[in-house]
Amino acid sequence: MSRFKLPRFKSWLRPLLKSLLVSALALVLVFSQADGALAARAGGRIGGGSFRAPSRPSYGRTYSSPRSYRGPSGGGYYPGGGFGFGFPFIMPLFGFGGGGLFSLLIFFAIASFLMRSFRSAGFGEDGETYTPNPNVAVARLQIGLLAKALHLQKDLNRLAQSADTSSSAGLTKVLQESTLSLLRHPEYWAYADTDTITTKLTSAEAEFNRLTLMERSKFSRESLSNVNNQLSGNNSAALPNADGIQPSGEYIIATVIVATQGKLTLPNVNSEQDVHKALNQIGAIPSAQLMAVEVLWTPQASGETLTSDEVIAQYPNLKLV
Repeated sequence: MSRFKLPRFKSWLRPLLKSLLVSALALVLVFSQADGALAARAGGRIGGGSFRAPSRPSYGRTYSSPRSYRGPSGGGYYPGGGFGFGFPFIMPLFGFGGGGLFSLLIFFAIASFLMRSFRSAGFGEDGETYTPNPNVAVARLQIGLLAKALHLQKDLNRLAQSADTSSSAGLTKVLQESTLSLLRHPEYWAYADTDTITTKLTSAEAEFNRLTLMERSKFSRESLSNVNNQLSGNNSAALPNADGIQPSGEYIIATVIVATQGKLTLPNVNSEQDVHKALNQIGAIPSAQLMAVEVLWTPQASGETLTSDEVIAQYPNLKLV
């Protein structure tokens, strides 16, 4: 009886194995294509900066020594002898002449001298003491734009080719031009996210580097980079259909990371108005307070975009606006 069952079992097993093999091959092909679709794209990068301690305030150092104030001509009487000239700041205060106006002038002169002394000892005009380790705000703004925002890639590519990223003025221009390019077309904003951390100067550089490295690690390579005036890559990479109509549902990701002295708190992104406010805040950082900036975007090649799956996989923090 078993002799008859074995051939039947083999004849039943062979088609099953073939079906399983075909299914396995199909799954391998599907997942290999998915891995290719989710592969990191090349990105661009512009930025630079320096995390140096602020110089000690020079209040009082640039002032000349206090000068003696004189009362109105003919309006005061100085007692004879050397007392009127030997003790010009003391005698009027004790009622030995000079009149009320003269005493007030001397009082203000002494008060001014004391204020300068306090400032030179480390007090600022706002009453805050000087510190070599001040607060630094490190902020990140990330925006996912629709594929139709091809102007952004062109603007950033052009900026990377020409920007002076070795000076404070040049970095301020990079920040302003980048935020301006993003502000010009709010109709392309699809996703966004913000993050702000306030820390001390001694740890601000590490925090800034952490954020930039996290974003750079999402690129397969940096095909265009201009950091601290070190230009690498080129702007020749472009798809053949870069000037054609792009399909809907694809995206470009732009990230702006800044480090600035003082206070900076970006709003939590819940709407288009929040994105607009965050861009204005970052773009308005003055050159004197800007310590470092980095602008990153992907894909870098004009005409190339990210799929929805790529955005979800690599940028899960983004929120719909």
